[in-house]
Amino acid sequence: MQSRKRIAIVATVPVVLHVFMREHIKRLSADHDITLICPGERADVDELLSGHVSFLSYAIERKISLLQDVRSLWNLWRVLTTGRFDCVLSLMPKSGLVAMLAGLLSGTRCRVHIFTGQVWATRHGLGRRLLMALDRLLASAATHLLTDSYSQRDFLISSGVIKSSKIRVLGKGSISGVDTERFRPDPLSREQLRAQMGIPESALVYLFLGRVNRAKGILDLAKAFSQLEEACPQAHLLVVGPDDDSLDEELAGLLASRRGNFHRVGFTKTPERYMAMSDVFCMPSYREGFGQAVIEAAAVGLPSMVSRIYGLTDAVEDEVTGIFHNAGDVSGIKQAFGRLYQAETLRTRLGLAALSRARRDFSQDEVVGEMHAFIASII
Repeated sequence: MQSRKRIAIVATVPVVLHVFMREHIKRLSADHDITLICPGERADVDELLSGHVSFLSYAIERKISLLQDVRSLWNLWRVLTTGRFDCVLSLMPKSGLVAMLAGLLSGTRCRVHIFTGQVWATRHGLGRRLLMALDRLLASAATHLLTDSYSQRDFLISSGVIKSSKIRVLGKGSISGVDTERFRPDPLSREQLRAQMGIPESALVYLFLGRVNRAKGILDLAKAFSQLEEACPQAHLLVVGPDDDSLDEELAGLLASRRGNFHRVGFTKTPERYMAMSDVFCMPSYREGFGQAVIEAAAVGLPSMVSRIYGLTDAVEDEVTGIFHNAGDVSGIKQAFGRLYQAETLRTRLGLAALSRARRDFSQDEVVGEMHAFIASII
């Protein structure tokens, strides 16, 4: 009988483990002993723990802080050394850098990092070069690299950060795929939530769901929507997610003229319900690793209007499951709003194709199975 291996999974914030790693943790813990390492309290990850899944609280800063980063590296090196782990797996840039270096220094044989988007993709000058250099260091310390989309893989290779032989994509992409039992059309939720929010059934609801920050293009979306009062009187904009950049006041100001057609909801544990009550999913982001929320919305039957950037070009098929506009192009976003508002037949065709593709190419069972097989093959 094969002995159970010890795997450390390192993240910068607990929510990442819930959103992206929940099913992987469950599947991997059937054969291996898993230790979750991230900041916070046990209560933050309690739902993920079991007889073969334990938790270790670990201080790490999301932003660069030389003294704290050295301490984090030292502490994680001690954990990996004393714990005799067979594999360390990380996601997110800072935890990835620290985990891969600590794994290298501790002699952990398998060191795996998952790239989910590059902060430096939208930076310029010295800041961009520094962050790229840190990603190169991370990549050199890892034994295996994964990314959640083929276009992101191509971007990393063409940017000179990673050699093509060292990085791969599992299946068709995404980190954890889509739970199609959870994300599916739900007429009851649609009716209930619209009634609660005072949105008529005849309205066309455009949904943004994710972290509310500048890099996600939310201000561009708001500017475009504010100009559509006459052209799209029955259009409603629903923004769901935590305010990362303190933008709520600015958003409200931009949309003051359409106050009755703008709806704001904070963080939710049931994104599928807000998708079910909507008609079009919007992701006007400047950078995106894959666009997990886009394929979740697709599984609910929503067409998408998204930026033409790497990551999203994997999540959406142009004119098949959604339509593209250029990142930061308010005029292009406005045109996309209007086009989908006027063409019910187009929305229906795109939505049905999106639902079919999400179920066919990105089912959670397939993606989680690919990860389980990959980890088994390297350890």
